[in-house]
Amino acid sequence: MGTSTQATGAIATAITLLSCAALAQDPSAAYPSRPVTIIIPSPPGATSDRDARIWAQKLTQAFGKPFVLDFKAGAGSTIGTNFVAKAAPDGYTLLNITSSFPVLAATYKDLPYDSIRDFAPVSLMLRRPTMLAVHPSLPVNTFPEYVAYARAHPGELNFGTAGGGSISHIVGAWLQSATDTKVTFVHYKGAAPNQLDLMAGRTQVTTMSLSVGVPFIKAGKLRAIAILSPERSALLPGMKTVAEQGTPDFNYSTLTAILAPAAVPAPIVNKLSAELARITKAPDIIAAAAEDGTVLVGSTPAAARQYLETEINRWRKLVRENDIQAEEF
Repeated sequence: MGTSTQATGAIATAITLLSCAALAQDPSAAYPSRPVTIIIPSPPGATSDRDARIWAQKLTQAFGKPFVLDFKAGAGSTIGTNFVAKAAPDGYTLLNITSSFPVLAATYKDLPYDSIRDFAPVSLMLRRPTMLAVHPSLPVNTFPEYVAYARAHPGELNFGTAGGGSISHIVGAWLQSATDTKVTFVHYKGAAPNQLDLMAGRTQVTTMSLSVGVPFIKAGKLRAIAILSPERSALLPGMKTVAEQGTPDFNYSTLTAILAPAAVPAPIVNKLSAELARITKAPDIIAAAAEDGTVLVGSTPAAARQYLETEINRWRKLVRENDIQAEEF
């Protein structure tokens, strides 16, 4: 009896040791074992908030552990971003980013984190197409007509932006240099006042996402001139891209991605990435994306890293070439 008990105990010990060894080799085996926090570095109510709620809900269903949102807004989104950069690299603190992430890396020299070294990209989740929009009073209906008008009236067009050094400012400067035109940039404190003044006719042109602008176009308050993203959109049938109309390599879409702290073990990052990719293929997600023209991605960690590095390098080049100065946080 004693020998049997000893044998049973030895077997149990061996199984425990083997389980511990397996967990040591693959830390993702038991992940997640407790709630996971997704940091949103902006206030509630933005489009990124809506996206992150969807990811959190789907991840909770898939893993059986809560994925919860925590809003840490402030300082141009750097407070929440820095919080994740300094968080424990265990996969229990994630970051939901938008296009402001690569833009800040390009425009600010004294960020409290390194946008490339301090993060492990998990997945590029989606891209949203953007457009060049004008006030209906402007006598142009196509992109070539806009370029011709801007060249004939140098400096007369007021190009609204969401702020000096914002992505709309950088894209506007890029478009100006690519088309050999000259506009006057008018900087606002955010996208909303910029869009309101465009509809009021106080400015004549700006960039915006199709999901935001199409309702105003249908209402006759704005006119779309061209798609700024690399592909056309079903939301604006027949509307050509800027690249199709003589400005090759022009490509601007907004983005959403999930990052983790840099030292999170690769098996955990890969496990999250695989599940996030499955989420982008869910029928209800695909149906919702079609309504606002969203391009779903669900990439690998390597593809997400390459995309973000390309974005950061591109914006840095444009900022340098156009001598763009960012406004203070």
